[in-house]
Amino acid sequence: MSGINEYIDSEVKSQDVVVFMKGTPGFPQCGFSGQVVQILDYLGVDYKGVNVLTSNDLRQGIKDYSNWPTIPQLYVKGEFVGGCDIIREMFQAGELQSFLEEKGVSVKGAA
Repeated sequence: MSGINEYIDSEVKSQDVVVFMKGTPGFPQCGFSGQVVQILDYLGVDYKGVNVLTSNDLRQGIKDYSNWPTIPQLYVKGEFVGGCDIIREMFQAGELQSFLEEKGVSVKGAA
């Protein structure tokens, strides 16, 4: 399982914004992943989607990596931010936009 942790660690650290999700940004395969994609797309954030459905090891590995039981999971600058509910609440409160800007991630739809 250490191989999967190394892969996840490298993905999280290789991009400013990474979403571990079911499906892809162009074709989300669950409503929660779809909501996070819609929020990031609305904000104009450049991000990478990692499809956890490609591997059971990856699907379980990301839950272990973050100690968070659900998918999708959003990482910004290597830091775990949260799942769908947290991202949606932060977005609706205008906090997600501020958080991304504080981390140096450019946002089109700034609050």
